[in-house]
Amino acid sequence: MKVTRKLLVALVTMAIAPIFIGNQVLAADAPKDDDISMHDFRTFNAGGQVDEGKIGDSYTADLVMYLAGNQFMVMDELIKDFQKKNPDIKKVYVETIPPGQILEGQLLKQGEISGQKTSMDPDIYASVSLGHLSKLKAAGKMEQYMTYTKNKLELMVAAGNPKKITGPKDLGRDDLVQSHPNPLTEGIFKFYGSEMLKDLNLWDKVTGGKECKDCWAVDGKTYFTSRHHRETPDRIEAGQADVGIVWTSEVLHAKKEGRKVEGVAIPEPLNKASKAGYAIGAYKSGKNQKNAQRYLDYLATADAQKIYAGYGFVEATADELKMKAIPDPKPAAK
Repeated sequence: MKVTRKLLVALVTMAIAPIFIGNQVLAADAPKDDDISMHDFRTFNAGGQVDEGKIGDSYTADLVMYLAGNQFMVMDELIKDFQKKNPDIKKVYVETIPPGQILEGQLLKQGEISGQKTSMDPDIYASVSLGHLSKLKAAGKMEQYMTYTKNKLELMVAAGNPKKITGPKDLGRDDLVQSHPNPLTEGIFKFYGSEMLKDLNLWDKVTGGKECKDCWAVDGKTYFTSRHHRETPDRIEAGQADVGIVWTSEVLHAKKEGRKVEGVAIPEPLNKASKAGYAIGAYKSGKNQKNAQRYLDYLATADAQKIYAGYGFVEATADELKMKAIPDPKPAAK
């Protein structure tokens, strides 16, 4: 067969094009930020207006905060209450994506969101892993922290629980399709969900020992997401998954939105309620040091704690709400 220029172009195009099954892109080189939502980057203005996707505000706002993504549902009420109590703070920029992704992709090196550079010097950083803050301490960027709220693991299932899932041991069943946070960038699974599966001796069965993102860890059985708080309820409602590990707060939020899902409680200590604390501190190079301290003081108030509790989070204790020295990083295992 004679290979013409037109045929050659067609063959090359087919070779590099992403493969679609339904609406799922299977190309290995799909854009890394195709899971980004501008709702993850919000600017809260005095007077109540909220802008989305104004990444440049990370350089100019009166308070800039990079926070663990799974508290996105709290921010509207919380920040508006904070600004009501501090009316001179006119503009608050809040980013809510996985904290490991923030640490590695925006704080320790210059990052971009949708082609726009984002500040490497926020006023406040928070994570579900104190180890992330320890890395920043080692880099000379943070000194103190407090635990400002807590959470616990829960299973999300379809409304009515059609598969009759009773608890985490059922994750070992062969008849379930599972949707879980990925172990690479989502702290809920990296630090807590994976530990729970190992406690139950289910790690290998559920994950196949695979660590990846946007992928089938076990083909047709266990899917690892990019943003589990969006993807897992979507997959469950669409009949593409039967169950997923989430935070209790995410089940409550989904039900408030009218999503056709419900939760199955995980008992202690498997739910990691004793460990799943949110650590926060001021960034030494942040340009709004006084406003950062005012926000940290606000988080320790009864009003702020009540707002978090209203979204399914667990209130921090008085001792947890006191600032403490960030521990040094643990030495790497030999």
